[in-house]
Amino acid sequence: MTTYAIATLRVKNPEKLAAYREKAADALARHGGSVVQASTDLSLIEGAGPLPDGVAVLSFPDRDAAHAWINDPELAATHALRTEGADTQIALL
Repeated sequence: MTTYAIATLRVKNPEKLAAYREKAADALARHGGSVVQASTDLSLIEGAGPLPDGVAVLSFPDRDAAHAWINDPELAATHALRTEGADTQIALL
């Protein structure tokens, strides 16, 4: 069953984050994942801020694929670019 993840980020190193973006699609595809939607143009319609700098909705074939992606030792350097580039939270739905 398709599983979605919401990733939020607060940029701390734009260069590292840019390097991550160059590799992100291939890293996701390795486990059947893809970016459904991503944006830095956010607006709050309910609740209190602050908003993150960006949000992405990711899709995986199932929860196991999402866990395989985040725990893949061959992707450790790619994941490090993300976490060095931004404070992130990724939640499975």
